[in-house]
Amino acid sequence: MPEISNLTSLNIYLVGGAVRDQLLNREVYDHDWVVVGSTVDEMLSLGFTQVGKDFPVFLHPDTKEEYALARTERKQGRGYTGFICNADTNVSLEDDLLRRDLTINAMALSDTGDIIDPYGGKKDLENRILRHVSSAFIEDPLRVLRVARFATRFHQYGFTIAPETMALMQAISEGDELLTLSGERIWQEMSRSLAEAHPEVFFHTLRDCGALKKLWPELDALWGISNPVNHHPANHHPKGCSGIHTMMVLQQSVTLSDKISVRFATLCHDLGKTLSSKDSLPKHIGHEQRGLPLIEKVCQTFKVPNKVKSLALKVCQFHLQSHRAFELKPQTILTLFNKLDVWRKPDEFEDFLIVCEADFKGRLTSENQTYLQSNFLRNIADECAKINAKKFVKQGLKGKAIKEAMDIERMNVINCISSKISI
Repeated sequence: MPEISNLTSLNIYLVGGAVRDQLLNREVYDHDWVVVGSTVDEMLSLGFTQVGKDFPVFLHPDTKEEYALARTERKQGRGYTGFICNADTNVSLEDDLLRRDLTINAMALSDTGDIIDPYGGKKDLENRILRHVSSAFIEDPLRVLRVARFATRFHQYGFTIAPETMALMQAISEGDELLTLSGERIWQEMSRSLAEAHPEVFFHTLRDCGALKKLWPELDALWGISNPVNHHPANHHPKGCSGIHTMMVLQQSVTLSDKISVRFATLCHDLGKTLSSKDSLPKHIGHEQRGLPLIEKVCQTFKVPNKVKSLALKVCQFHLQSHRAFELKPQTILTLFNKLDVWRKPDEFEDFLIVCEADFKGRLTSENQTYLQSNFLRNIADECAKINAKKFVKQGLKGKAIKEAMDIERMNVINCISSKISI
């Protein structure tokens, strides 16, 4: 436990995730502290800086770690901000821990190293159970997302959600309080889950409790929609499920990249299939274009960063062209590169290829196959990138003529490389 100097007058406990992660032998990155029996004036007099608006939270004068006065909360309004906080000096540590979401997050560590565990968090930790602390769990819709995130983070340890906790999550999802969550807050929980080793667990959990249908109905709608077995237009089969396929693609992306933008793009690449005409099934002709406004919508709702949105849009629109790379005419490849802005955004192009590879491998028969198209397109792009304007400026060309000359030379490169490919 870190030493706290000159604060011996305070009754301080380490709480929450730091205690939980210590018991799991996980590395602890953040320390959160609760101070019992103190006041705002006392904390300020000791040099703390108050930062909490809705309840008294302070930054330590030296470590800058967060210290919060022990508090209770009472539901008054709607949503996860509709609470009244009470931080009187008579609020006990047990009172403070009672308001927390899960028992494994409701433990404290004293300065003598004793674990304070009034709600059975240690036992649930040992049994790998995510269980709510009290019936007040249902008052905060954000907890649906938090439990889904913890299920994602601790999936590798074998954690499951207690049935009674899942029942409360379902009850919250059946109401309308999930809709009070801000897009930024939803994205915060989603992006943190996408960074984990098993992000698919987050979306499976939300779907199991009915929250995904409320928060991202277009993604939820993929379940039950047929998905072609392979990517060739002549081999569409009414087998498989687009939702399951999307989760498999997400899993594949984890093995290929740790970028949130890559993993988010996998979630969006087939959204347009939810708008396919029933008469056209099992084919999804044109789903690439139909998916674009759905991505714009969800990115606006969740306030997704522009760079993340940009990759998702490009993957949605052009992933089938990547899959058919060996069938494309040289002019089509050049047009594709221009639309992907390969020349100015080579890193995004590499991420595009990664998502396409994940899409290719996200099927039961393709997990271990090599995605030859990525090396083919990457090789062409690398060779074309060596062509610059300097050569043509020296020839006296100007403006549009330079671009036309560069395109002709790029076409020659594409023709040369394509002629050597036999698939």
